[in-house]
Amino acid sequence: MNYVSRFDELLDLNALHNWPIKKQLAAEDVNSGRLILSVHDVENYIMPRLPADKSERLSRHCGRTAIDVFDVEKEHRYNMELVRKKNGRYRLEDWDQVALPRDIQAGEGIGMSWVNGMLCFRLLSDQRFKDNGLKTKGRWGQENLSEDLKDIPSSPTTTSSDVDPNESPPEWDEFGDSDSKPEHELDPGSWRPIFEPDATRSSTSASELDPEMEQYYSAVEKMFSAVSDSEVRVVEEAVAEIEELATVKGNSHAQSVLGFLYGLGQIKERDKAKAFLYHHFAADGGSLQSKSALAYTYYRQQMHEKAVKLYAELAEVAVNSFLISKDSPVIEPVRIHHGAEENKEALRKSRGEDDDVFQILEYQAQKGNAGAMFKIGYFHYFGLRGLRRDHAKALAWFSKAVEKGEPRSMELLGEIYARGAGVERNYTKALEWLTLAAKQQLYSAYNGMGYLYVKGYGVQKKNYSKAKEYFERAADHEDAGGHYNLGVMHLKGIGVKRDVRLACQYFIVAANAGQPKAFYQLAKMFHMGVGLKKNLPMATALYKLVAERGPWNSLSRWALESYLKGDVGKAFLLYSRMAELGYEIAQSNAAWILDKYAEGSMCMGESGFCTDSERHQRAHSLWWQASEQGNEHAALLIGDAYYYGRGTERDYERAAEAYMHAKSQSNAQAMFNLGYMHEHGQGLPLDLHLAKRYYDQALEIDPAAKLPVTLALASLWIRKNHADSFMVHVIDSLPGVYPKIKAWVENIILEEGNAAILTLFACLLTVLYFRERQRRNAAVEDGIQGQHIHHAPAALN
Repeated sequence: MNYVSRFDELLDLNALHNWPIKKQLAAEDVNSGRLILSVHDVENYIMPRLPADKSERLSRHCGRTAIDVFDVEKEHRYNMELVRKKNGRYRLEDWDQVALPRDIQAGEGIGMSWVNGMLCFRLLSDQRFKDNGLKTKGRWGQENLSEDLKDIPSSPTTTSSDVDPNESPPEWDEFGDSDSKPEHELDPGSWRPIFEPDATRSSTSASELDPEMEQYYSAVEKMFSAVSDSEVRVVEEAVAEIEELATVKGNSHAQSVLGFLYGLGQIKERDKAKAFLYHHFAADGGSLQSKSALAYTYYRQQMHEKAVKLYAELAEVAVNSFLISKDSPVIEPVRIHHGAEENKEALRKSRGEDDDVFQILEYQAQKGNAGAMFKIGYFHYFGLRGLRRDHAKALAWFSKAVEKGEPRSMELLGEIYARGAGVERNYTKALEWLTLAAKQQLYSAYNGMGYLYVKGYGVQKKNYSKAKEYFERAADHEDAGGHYNLGVMHLKGIGVKRDVRLACQYFIVAANAGQPKAFYQLAKMFHMGVGLKKNLPMATALYKLVAERGPWNSLSRWALESYLKGDVGKAFLLYSRMAELGYEIAQSNAAWILDKYAEGSMCMGESGFCTDSERHQRAHSLWWQASEQGNEHAALLIGDAYYYGRGTERDYERAAEAYMHAKSQSNAQAMFNLGYMHEHGQGLPLDLHLAKRYYDQALEIDPAAKLPVTLALASLWIRKNHADSFMVHVIDSLPGVYPKIKAWVENIILEEGNAAILTLFACLLTVLYFRERQRRNAAVEDGIQGQHIHHAPAALN
């Protein structure tokens, strides 16, 4: 088999977008005999393509599995092992089989793509992978940035003794103080007092409550309670109270909610113009969520000059809440569905203390397991796995863990004291705990130590040389925070020669590892054209990624909690709010709830509950927004909606466009659908060759498609060799016959009682068949015996 020609049928070998895994080779990739692959690349482009047994083996702790690796330029196939290391990273063993014979050099670029059951690769000669270029194809999915690096002349060398950071350009922060304010203060108008009242009361005294804000929270809480109870009249009353606050008293947070209701069409007529207007007023009044809604509106319309300003402000708020020494774990919105089905595994992991695995972990912690103690404290500190944030519980568990020498707990105790999170801020204690963690070879702790020396906190005076030393130690051990902090020092010229280009390269390395602060700095560089060519679309996209880690992200936790409690209406409303702010997962979750639960979603229109048509249109709009942001399942459903006329007019051409969008993300179902449309000339030219190509691609992407693809190829063969025959007409009639057969099976055969009767009838027929068969066999045997008797020789006298 000629693998290259087979591969060439699928991809343009020279097109970079057809190589989803792109990597610049480092020295260790060339000299160590193994190739390091990012977690994002393996888990998104390799593991989903592996057979279930291999994927399962690889997903284990320190798992490994054999895979075929194919060099498309040399037409050579290798057998290698893909290994998962203790730190969660992945690497290809025996890579020297390729690197040595081909004399691959550090700095060269490589592209990889999973095709035909193999990990195919080729060297990329594109200039973007040369001249010390770096990429940001990390979990954030951005494109290569090295081509945008500008030659910035270095400023004169400055030393730690004479540098004055205050003389640097005012638009650049150095090491801003990490803000430990409660979320409802970072995000004014947040619904946290409604969904986390205990946490809010602990940080807000009664004297601080504003009567107007009390009225606002009372109306919003009334609206959510009425949605949970399916009381449309009470929802209308609550919305009237919110409208009065917004229009009469000019409350910016009420204006934000009113803008949301107009945009959604909840109780109010769906009016995007009014929604935009109220969000505009609310944003002027300081509502950050309205600023996010406006930013996303501009972003969708590619009005980057307006979007970038809003997202920059939101990203700054988000960055100020991050940790000082390491990447803060974001509360990732959980996708509650997997395709068309509920995502039971993800939901199980989000049940907090009700989860069996969590209970086992807690039991181990109570029995003295230091690692379990750390994990329980970690979940409480960040509010992960369905738990509410509880700094007191986190502090208690970390304190127990450090008694057993657990270094990660030492580092987080240093963070807690440095931030004053639930305790009185104490930089001296922070430095002590971070130092102990670093001595245990937890290299991210050096970042916290370096930060304290840069700021002069907990030490006698600022010491930039010592800070740089600590940041370098962290960076030498592949810690993203170390690269980021070195970037800040070179950007500002703090104790080092100011070198914007070098700073940019440090930021790109940190961004490759998913460090959000690094993305923030790169966004500012693209925004202002400092160190990188000015690029507002890229700046906007990077700011958006960081902004989505802001305190308003708590909406996802409240929505998930509501869903797990069975309060689907409340969950839908919360996900709809997040969808308006531009969260793709929330958009798909809200759309899925509408499709899955129908009337149970508590979808409300201008007058009462939504009709089927209104619900389909609302789901269609949400799926469309999600598809714009790269959700292949959403694009597939949009195609289905246009193909079958669900919630919109039937339009084969627009269906084909949506399927093409899903196909570009390697969706096997979309490829199959495109093949079918080419085979029948629906929305696409009648082309049997292209139809076969798409069917083959679907099978290569997903081996589970073997049966439908085999049937489709058989249909294609009949259509090609026996055009206008009876069999072709039978095949063409199947789409119309299938729904009738399906309905008959569901309504007649599967109806309660009928299935049992039919089963008994089938058993009776089976028994009668075997009895008849037995009778015939017996008759045949009797006949044979009779013939033997008839022809027997006469007896001798």
